[in-house]
Amino acid sequence: MTKPIAKTGLRKTRRIGSRKNERRIPKGIIHVQASFNNTIVTVTDIRGRVISWASAGTSGFRGTRKGTPYAAQATAFNAIRTVMDQGMQRAEVMIKGPGLGRDAALRTIRRSGILLSFIRDVTPMPHNGCRPPKKRRV
Repeated sequence: MTKPIAKTGLRKTRRIGSRKNERRIPKGIIHVQASFNNTIVTVTDIRGRVISWASAGTSGFRGTRKGTPYAAQATAFNAIRTVMDQGMQRAEVMIKGPGLGRDAALRTIRRSGILLSFIRDVTPMPHNGCRPPKKRRV
């Protein structure tokens, strides 16, 4: 009897980076998603792999306070603090959403000492929107 050939998966299941030795990341992308109820700040490297993230909920805010500018400021500071230790000096900022935390998060990012190459608003805008509901017949 012949031995069956072991299949090797196409997906790689190993970690991107080891927790033991911190990676040095000179440049990254900071994504700010500001909704009316919450603010989420995600820091990625150039390839889009997440390095650090924080939200108003993980920063200790609950309920309606999660949508405030102060919560967005604390969230941005928490997300950036870890990547500053890994040596990030330059970043690009992508801001999405209509929330109150947009300006507060951007102000905190600028004050952190990271050089910003550009700031881009990537809020999705409908070209013609959804189809409206049919007319009501009485």
